[in-house]
Amino acid sequence: MAHHDDLIATDILGYLEAQENKSFLRFITCGSVDDGKSTLIGRLLYDSKLIYEDQLASIEKDSKKSGTQGDKIDLALLVDGLAAEREQGITIDVAYRFFSTDKRKFIVADTPGHVQYTRNMATGASTADVAVLLIDARYGVQEQTRRHAYIVSLLGVKHVVVAINKMDINGFDQGIYNAIEVDFRDFAKDLNFDDITCIPMSALDGDNVTTKSEKSEWYKGPALLEYLEDVDVEAAAKDAPFRLPVQWVNRPNLDFRGFSGTVASGKINVGDDVIVIPSGKRSKVKEIVTHGGNLKTAVEDMAVTLTLKTEIDISRGDLICRADSPAEQSDQFQAKVLWMSEQEMFPGRQYLLKTTNKTVPASVTNLKHGIDINDFSEVAFKTLSLNEIGAVTLSLSAPIAFDAYDDNRNTGSFILIDRQTNETVGVGMLDFALRRASNVVWQDMDVSKKARAAQKMQKPGLLWFTGLSGSGKSTIANLVEKRLLDLGRHTYTLDGDNVRHGLNRDLGFTKEDRVENIRRIGEVARLMVDAGLITMASFISPYRAERQMARDLLEDGEFIEIFVNTPLDVAESRDVKGLYAKARAGEIKNFTGIDSEYQEPKKAEITVNTVEMSAEEAAEMIVDYMKHNGWLEN
Repeated sequence: MAHHDDLIATDILGYLEAQENKSFLRFITCGSVDDGKSTLIGRLLYDSKLIYEDQLASIEKDSKKSGTQGDKIDLALLVDGLAAEREQGITIDVAYRFFSTDKRKFIVADTPGHVQYTRNMATGASTADVAVLLIDARYGVQEQTRRHAYIVSLLGVKHVVVAINKMDINGFDQGIYNAIEVDFRDFAKDLNFDDITCIPMSALDGDNVTTKSEKSEWYKGPALLEYLEDVDVEAAAKDAPFRLPVQWVNRPNLDFRGFSGTVASGKINVGDDVIVIPSGKRSKVKEIVTHGGNLKTAVEDMAVTLTLKTEIDISRGDLICRADSPAEQSDQFQAKVLWMSEQEMFPGRQYLLKTTNKTVPASVTNLKHGIDINDFSEVAFKTLSLNEIGAVTLSLSAPIAFDAYDDNRNTGSFILIDRQTNETVGVGMLDFALRRASNVVWQDMDVSKKARAAQKMQKPGLLWFTGLSGSGKSTIANLVEKRLLDLGRHTYTLDGDNVRHGLNRDLGFTKEDRVENIRRIGEVARLMVDAGLITMASFISPYRAERQMARDLLEDGEFIEIFVNTPLDVAESRDVKGLYAKARAGEIKNFTGIDSEYQEPKKAEITVNTVEMSAEEAAEMIVDYMKHNGWLEN
């Protein structure tokens, strides 16, 4: 094994050079609960003699306390480093381990088997070249086996090892092995794997892990380590188009201007023609600069700085491509999303979409369908919950350069980020651009918002009233509009109940419908502000994310959030429409404040306490705010 190489003692520089020139493989172990994933990695590390004596002593001690193998060393403890993992005997988080052999260097990701940790497993699979999918020979192909096989396929892993583990329990019965192999291959026939290799093994005893076992003489294929050393995963990478996402424009002095980043795919040579997306500007590579000196060629995963023969405008977030294979660009896509948050995904809600090094606001405009991982059938979903997968359409605020995920995992992948918490809530794969993204463009108009506002001699904007039902939003908004009308202003009020008689009559009161309700109102309000109007919007609008979405549609200073802060018991005591009584009786579902949450604003421009002031006083306070902040100047 690697660290037993005789070169260490005789020629350390030669040894280091040999290590540097070894090929490199990332692989993942996945499968159902208790299939032996951690034990398998522990066995690889143990047999590779990459465990220090103090580690081995610690594992022997922990095996007596937390192990599951009786008097034997529990090799799974080499990987399960969290205390909770050792205590429960399960894997919770992804654990990465490095080891090497004479032929190759490896990084292996041990991923959880429990369904609630599917998102962790997807994280490990996103960078893997090979997936080792373990199956307990006693139970065969399980639901989680199918889920993990589908996810690694979705994430672009083309090489799969089906490790049929614990064969020692049934005496390496070939009939059991054959039945599981047939079952898995039948299930996986539509998953687009390049190759599937099935290996009978015992991770606990080491049979067919690093060396072939005499216990399965009927098996003629390779041991697992032999397969991992020889599998060819570099051919596809060599054919990939060159992509360099620009992370930094490097200007240390007036005589040097380079464009730095990590090569996402393909290779580039000095003298090659390049094109920059989105500008379309072209040039030739003058130099490939690295920390260790200039190179003639750069390939995938190298951190480099390119200098060009001609000066062209390139910014952070641009994508440098070979001129003969440019990336596409679009702002609308069909994609697949694996949801990773306990907060559901709702069509219409805005998120941040992050690609290789560019982040833009985006929303899921349509959840086309969910995907049943048992049979890959399309299922009608209104939302996506934790660990669910769906096909969606995305609308971005600005175009991005991309490749389809099937063609390029690096430039075809993205994550979705919650705008309020900065939590990564979803991972996705771009399928293709929607044709209308390039066909539908903004039509320039000669009459602008500024001109319309000047005609009315006012500053346009949106006053967004939010609060519980019965808080007094509509009453106050009505009084504000009357006062502005008296001052000669041009106004309009959008009221929650009124728009549900027309524009939003097709929407109910589920969470997803509430999100869509506010999305539509935000768009309508934006058009009214563009028309030069001072617009009032009176809606419960219970979620911060949608109120932020409405704010983001407007220019800075055009949005005033007004929190009508009325305690629930006060709002309920007013109950002029009898809605709270019906909600308490169970006659109305999803009623805000009763069985649906209300998220109070954190930084509203104006907070109105209707317990301490009348509606008239509140309206006058809002108008005074507008006067003092330049809204009512002619």
